[in-house]
Amino acid sequence: MTETQFARFSFQPFVIEAIKALRFYKPTEIQERIIPGALRGESMVGQSQTGTGKTHAYLLPIIEKIDPERAEVQAVITAPTRELATQIYHETLKITKFCPKDRMIIARCFIGGTDKQKALEKLTVQPHIVIGTPGRINDFIREQALDVHTARTLVVDEADLMLDMGFLVDVDQIAARMPKELQMLVFSATIPEKLKPFLKKYMENPTFVQVKPRQAANENIEHVLIPLRGREKARLLHDVLVSYNPYLAIVFVNTRKMADEVADLLAEQGLKVGVLHGDLTPRERKKVMNQIRDLEFQYVVATDLAARGIDIEGVSHVVNYELPDDLQFYIHRAGRTARAGYNGIAATIYEPSDQDAIARLEKMGISFVHRDLVRGEWKELPPWNRRSKRAGEKKDELAPVIAKLKKAKKVKPGYKKKLRAELEKKKKRLGRFKQL
Repeated sequence: MTETQFARFSFQPFVIEAIKALRFYKPTEIQERIIPGALRGESMVGQSQTGTGKTHAYLLPIIEKIDPERAEVQAVITAPTRELATQIYHETLKITKFCPKDRMIIARCFIGGTDKQKALEKLTVQPHIVIGTPGRINDFIREQALDVHTARTLVVDEADLMLDMGFLVDVDQIAARMPKELQMLVFSATIPEKLKPFLKKYMENPTFVQVKPRQAANENIEHVLIPLRGREKARLLHDVLVSYNPYLAIVFVNTRKMADEVADLLAEQGLKVGVLHGDLTPRERKKVMNQIRDLEFQYVVATDLAARGIDIEGVSHVVNYELPDDLQFYIHRAGRTARAGYNGIAATIYEPSDQDAIARLEKMGISFVHRDLVRGEWKELPPWNRRSKRAGEKKDELAPVIAKLKKAKKVKPGYKKKLRAELEKKKKRLGRFKQL
């Protein structure tokens, strides 16, 4: 088996064995920068997008430092969604199954929507690692079934989403029950102002690690702009999806209502469509996620909030039916595809009203290709802003002549006439340009 570069972190043999089984050979940037500090017990804030390897950046050091002899909670990992908490739990099990038989590390997952009594029964013995949603963990602490005062490490994953969903209060209450000398590891795509007081409360001089979003400039992602051109939008979306014939495509919209509308319209046209938004019950949500994993759907319509905190494997295409109000979310969306070295497409159906947003995305480092689907065939188009660019160029070339003409007051006979002739000549050469 190929030697792993993780060996230089001096992990225990069973952790190295797990890393090899996971086929991790080279640490990602966030792992490279988080793991050493986390092993030393430092509090850290990691700012990175989904798909950068942050889960293992904190899991590996946590598992490394667990003392199996102590039958008590030693680390608490909080996540904003049940799906994310479940994913973290499964990733934990992939590592702990390599523990020596006489030194097993016990992890438990506590999330809403599951049998509470059953979970309580399991707490007759305290686990080493607690993973779950803040509300459910806090419930068990209040019921004195879960004892976290022994834990030395608290992870807050997707902290900006925790804030958006109103879960920071629960996280705050969990942290308040933990030792004063607490190692806190916070991970977030962005660090909103409202998050800073919380960080300040529990973290004294934390190490900040920022991994710039590479998704925007990811060479494996092709960013495509598709003009609406007065066509019926849902129909165009259907034709685009059929033409792409993706392994799995996520169609992003901005509201729950729009998610249902678009999903219904696509289903009416015979496509296998799943939908993810905030109005789904836990049972419905779990069912959709299982169906996605079992490849029952080729297409998933989702809102940003519903899709965050969920790692959906095998996404070959992302289609923006609507551009997000916060353009950072475009990067989150695009980053869903082209994982693990595969290629991916991030396509956007745009209207004239979207042009300002597109221009801002270009300033953020995104390079678009411009294509249209005409009678089932893809056609390459000139740059989406070619007209404005050309107008700018024309203005630049004509400007000196116009300035001379405006300045000319008392001049020799025929001078203005000569300038006008020069101007007309340039205008003809540049093509029809009406604005002066």
